[in-house]
Amino acid sequence: QVQLVESGGGLVQAGGSLRLSCAASGRTFSTSPKAWFRQASGKEREFVAAISGYGGSTYYADSVKGRFTISRDNAKNTVYLQMNSLKPEDTGVYFCATSPVAKVAPPVDYWGKGTLVTVSS
Repeated sequence: QVQLVESGGGLVQAGGSLRLSCAASGRTFSTSPKAWFRQASGKEREFVAAISGYGGSTYYADSVKGRFTISRDNAKNTVYLQMNSLKPEDTGVYFCATSPVAKVAPPVDYWGKGTLVTVSS
């Protein structure tokens, strides 16, 4: 059993920043690839960013390149998503996930329950 717990969501004005965290526990390797996805109301879940096991490779959706940064601290079994220059279209529930491979839109083994990000205009 793997548990992924996201935190750091909230309400922010356009142009602002938020930092999301995802703490992993249970039967998961601290060096497994991780990813962030998001889902806006009434839309399908979409890929945001992914990171390899030791953080050497990162992948981003075109819509967030240059604004979002994914990182990880394996000693804390935690993955982060730093979100800058936020736009109203970034609003949605952000989900952390584990994956067998780090790439754009990777397959997912486990999902967290998500944290809500709301960007006001």
